[in-house]
Amino acid sequence: MFDTVLIANRGEIAVRVIRTLRAMGIRSVAVYSDADADALHVAEADVAVRIGPAAARDSYLNVEAVLAAAKETGAQAVHPGYGFLAENAEFARACAAAGLVFIGPPAEAIEAMGDKIRAKATVAAAGVPVVPGADGSPEELREAAGRIGYPLLLKPSA
Repeated sequence: MFDTVLIANRGEIAVRVIRTLRAMGIRSVAVYSDADADALHVAEADVAVRIGPAAARDSYLNVEAVLAAAKETGAQAVHPGYGFLAENAEFARACAAAGLVFIGPPAEAIEAMGDKIRAKATVAAAGVPVVPGADGSPEELREAAGRIGYPLLLKPSA
């Protein structure tokens, strides 16, 4: 197990993780931007480290600042919460490269599940039932709509 875990997030999710860590006897490290200096997660954590200005891109999304805070506080693991860096495979890899345990899925799983089409193909190949669907040109989608039936839900994929 870990002695110290850094929570790379803010707000309610950070508070929940901090309280769970406390119940487990594990020291918590909160990170915060200038806008969140007086936030509840900062007050509840055992240690809090400023990681940048108010803009999330300059603080909560700043991988180098988060990893520096982990190193500074002796954290052995990072809990990403959700949003921000939680679905960033490169962050998971950066944690591993820094000798930190990423408390979340492996980078490969983050990548596979980050693309809706790839995620669906991955789970279908594993035998998991999936909702019928299709991708392709508008003509191919019209044909699939007739085969699948209505109502339909159209979802974008980047």
